[in-house]
Amino acid sequence: MALAEVPGRAPAPANLRGEAVPHPSELRAALVAYEHQVLLYLRTWRGSVFGSFAQPVLFLLAMGVGLGSYVDASGSDVLGDVSYLQWLAPALLASTVMQGAAFEATFPVMAGFHWIRRYHAMYATPLTPFAIAFGQIAWVATRATMVGAIFALVIVLFGAARSAGILLAIPVGTLTALAFAGPIAAFMSTQRDTNAFNSIWRFGITPLFLFSGTFFPIESLPEQLQPIAWILPLWHGVDLARALTLGTVGDDPLVHVAHVAILATAAVIGVVAMFVMFRRQLER
Repeated sequence: MALAEVPGRAPAPANLRGEAVPHPSELRAALVAYEHQVLLYLRTWRGSVFGSFAQPVLFLLAMGVGLGSYVDASGSDVLGDVSYLQWLAPALLASTVMQGAAFEATFPVMAGFHWIRRYHAMYATPLTPFAIAFGQIAWVATRATMVGAIFALVIVLFGAARSAGILLAIPVGTLTALAFAGPIAAFMSTQRDTNAFNSIWRFGITPLFLFSGTFFPIESLPEQLQPIAWILPLWHGVDLARALTLGTVGDDPLVHVAHVAILATAAVIGVVAMFVMFRRQLER
């Protein structure tokens, strides 16, 4: 069956003379879907600018400077020769980017399928499920990179970056974001109410934020819980971003290569699952 004959799909596009023109290639269709996400953001970006700067500033002031002054005054050598602010800042970058990506993969995806049915409207055009899913996940990656870059700038302004590796912490944050956004978007495509959203944050995102080495070394956890932290993607993103920013990535390169491999594997599996579920939901 030709693409134009699929029920619910638009007929082949035509020019002003009524002559059929070819459907866009898969790559062009994917870029069109991504452009749609960008245009939506260009209409609303002003509402997010303040929060993008305020969140890292408040986090670093409250936890890095405020709580950090007590940690540094205790004279503990757990963190080595770095201040708590320097130790915490890159971990907050990875964690904050992950949280933002998780949000982008929940409400917008559910709305696209079940509330405003934006994805179904897009599917009624020559856009394929792959193109629609690509537009969404590519925008998640773009937004994560933007948030990571702003957070990195704030870290530099606070004097908490000990190495130029802070620049590489930005793509690490993006990779961490994709490791979560893909599977969450795949799951949310099947949901019809916000109960799943609340469960994801209550039992998933928030505990991860607290117990993945962001605020204290995972060695401080009970021995039974430490292996759980090791297998979770967020800890790998946090530890890698921290090593890059502190300039210690060369101390144990194999561990950090493993971090990249685990994050990349989780991201690929999650994105593939998202593509499969978007297609299943749109073609049902």
